[in-house]
Amino acid sequence: MQLIDKYLPNYRFNEIHGCDVNASPEVVLQAAIAYRPETDLFFRSMIGLRELPMRAIARLRGRESSVAQPFGLHEFTLLEHEPGQAVVYGLIGQFWKANFGLFKIESVEAYLAFRTPGVAKLALTFTVTERGEKARLVTETRVFCPDRASHLRFLPYWYLIRPISGLIRNRILGSIKKASGLNLTFESQLTHTLLQTSNSKNPLDS
Repeated sequence: MQLIDKYLPNYRFNEIHGCDVNASPEVVLQAAIAYRPETDLFFRSMIGLRELPMRAIARLRGRESSVAQPFGLHEFTLLEHEPGQAVVYGLIGQFWKANFGLFKIESVEAYLAFRTPGVAKLALTFTVTERGEKARLVTETRVFCPDRASHLRFLPYWYLIRPISGLIRNRILGSIKKASGLNLTFESQLTHTLLQTSNSKNPLDS
């Protein structure tokens, strides 16, 4: 069982990217944890475009100063970290809204217990496994929509952001590469299931 299965075993959308790294699992996972996407110009530019409607509305209403800093990893809650193996972050919100519709997560228990119709739960993980003299790094994002209404709202948003999301995740792997001074081979998989699915084996782990 993967660590992410403890927090979001059922999901309707997921995105997986993986690579082999010539380093120990401990080194690779630490590089992944240390990385901040907000430092990447491409990420900042894409988030800036994504937040244009929200900021334009705030400006028209004279509330520009009330808009929070740009979206980033700081919005996520650390759910669990297994040194040298995996780390999982959680996020809850109505991501299709202009302001992401985020809900504050006070604790791991609050994330697990959250059950609100119309609000999606997201889990992001970095998992590292030893593969001979290399390490296998996989990042996966899962999204669970609790009802038909939230599913139908998230569906077009998912297909709209999916290409950019994939580019961002591969750039994250590229940044881990630079931090480790290593060469990576990228692989990606995108999945959307219309019905709630149970956990299945990660095809990129084989």
